[in-house]
Amino acid sequence: MTLALNLRVRTETYEGSGEWRERTCRKEIRPAEAAILICDMWDRHWCRSATRRGDALAHKMASVIDVARSQGVQIIHAPSECMKFYQETPQRQRLRNLPRVDPPPTLLSTAEPPLPIDDSDGGCDDTPSCPVFKAWSRQHPAIGIAEPDAISDDGEEVYNLLRAHGIGYLLIMGVHTNMCVLKRSFAIRAMTRRGISCVLVRDLTDSLYNPKMPPFVGHDEGTELVVQHIEKYWCPSVLSEDLVRKLLASLRGIFGATKSLTTRNGPVTMCGNPSCEQAVAQLEK
Repeated sequence: MTLALNLRVRTETYEGSGEWRERTCRKEIRPAEAAILICDMWDRHWCRSATRRGDALAHKMASVIDVARSQGVQIIHAPSECMKFYQETPQRQRLRNLPRVDPPPTLLSTAEPPLPIDDSDGGCDDTPSCPVFKAWSRQHPAIGIAEPDAISDDGEEVYNLLRAHGIGYLLIMGVHTNMCVLKRSFAIRAMTRRGISCVLVRDLTDSLYNPKMPPFVGHDEGTELVVQHIEKYWCPSVLSEDLVRKLLASLRGIFGATKSLTTRNGPVTMCGNPSCEQAVAQLEK
């Protein structure tokens, strides 16, 4: 059984031309080769609008995570600066006790221009702008943590886990697209340079961008510009809807279809397996 992902990338027509074309390619991987990393989905952010958007995002991604886990995809929770909250959990201890794996002797190098949005003001789009402080203490409670999961905010620990389990594909979701999703030690830039094939889940991420800053576009458009930047210079992206559809199709193939229903991710035919029923019940909410 494999996962079939429709990966979106952008390629330059001619090197240096500045003309980019969107392209989609299909990639099949085994669930055991993949991990989902949830980046900085905190319980609260110092920016009120970021907190509001993060809350909606957490509830949306929770069902995707549950379905992926049910098919054997490794789930990694990475709420930075919150390890004290989880220090006694088996999911945290699991990564702390892994043997160290040396990175490749030569890290991959990628040329990258500046991001297409200006976040030098901190990115808060509230008026007036919110004061900056450490507002978070844990991951958003809407995102469940199950027994086989792992918890870390350290890139070396995450890399050790991926290599120990033979995982070569890292699906990254969370916030913020222009900041932590790119810059953390466990995120796209660092893991790509270590030879891990990263994939951004583009509808389960959000930027920290103020539309009053260049290029003076709406918040969602600013996020999309960063997504396109990542597709050009770092890694492909995928829609969570596509990921969920493929995983549910895999469940049908294993257990046999017995009924149809419509979820917020579109129509699916369900099986009678209890774990499958539970996952789809989450998708219907």
